[in-house]
Amino acid sequence: MNDLAPWLHAPLRRALASLGEGRLAHGLLICGPDRIGKHAFAVALTQALLCRQREDDQACGRCRDCVLYLAGTHPDVRAVGITENEKTGVLRKEIVIEQVRDLGAWFALTSQRGGAQVARIEPASAMNTNAANALLKTLEEPLPGRFLLLLCESPMRLPATIRSRCQRIVLQPPDVDTALAWLRARGHDEALARSALLATNGHPGLAAHWIDAGLLDLREVVRNDLTAVAGGHKQALEVAAAWLADDQTAQRLAFAADLAVDLQARTLGVATRGEWKLARTGDAARLGDWFDAANRTRELLRSPIRADLAIAALLRQWRQALAA
Repeated sequence: MNDLAPWLHAPLRRALASLGEGRLAHGLLICGPDRIGKHAFAVALTQALLCRQREDDQACGRCRDCVLYLAGTHPDVRAVGITENEKTGVLRKEIVIEQVRDLGAWFALTSQRGGAQVARIEPASAMNTNAANALLKTLEEPLPGRFLLLLCESPMRLPATIRSRCQRIVLQPPDVDTALAWLRARGHDEALARSALLATNGHPGLAAHWIDAGLLDLREVVRNDLTAVAGGHKQALEVAAAWLADDQTAQRLAFAADLAVDLQARTLGVATRGEWKLARTGDAARLGDWFDAANRTRELLRSPIRADLAIAALLRQWRQALAA
């Protein structure tokens, strides 16, 4: 557990304490925001569930089951995710029913090592309707020693029938001091780390990603573009062309939506994450509508549309929202 992010230690201890008390459910819904550590948590929990010699509520790392798991060869572990279509070779956009049925058949087999069997579905929200329905049988008829880990950002993206049959483990960002210490340990400058934490609402994993990928600068560019459009200093088509000039279009739209929420908070008298140089802050309801519109436009990028016209229309709506 030494390599596990510090804010994941307590949830892991609680899960293993529940295991020791016989209260750990067959289906575990591991949820939390982007890059909070859901995958790392699931890996650590899986190893601990397999380990026969747990020490201080963590896997020993030395027993045969730990060695096999760390080598990626443990026979009683399965992972289900987005895969290629076997016929076309194209990456699917969802987890399909055949994958879930295969998983159910695997769970019905006897454990090869005589211990726990652990499967992970990641991201669980990628299951289509048929796959989710097929999973219900596995959740409704649990066998002893079988554990199913479902990873997702938002539980509400899963059917209520799935959610109600799982024990929820919610991973949350730590306090600021813990987050800063973790970012400093990764070699990040403290001032930059503080800025990143402010921009990401205190999510250290996301803050580290934004720093490493240079996304803090991109976010500020988006803020400046929105300010310029609102003030009439840049035309919507001009900014739309700039946003489409590289492969960061979807990220720009995500930042734009997030910044709309930030400005909406300022309109409602709540402290915001950065300085807006605007003559008007607009109407809170219209900003909320624009947030939805920005996210819809981001989804439309996957379809054959005139992206420049769609983004330009969105930016004109932004100007109108702030003119209210």
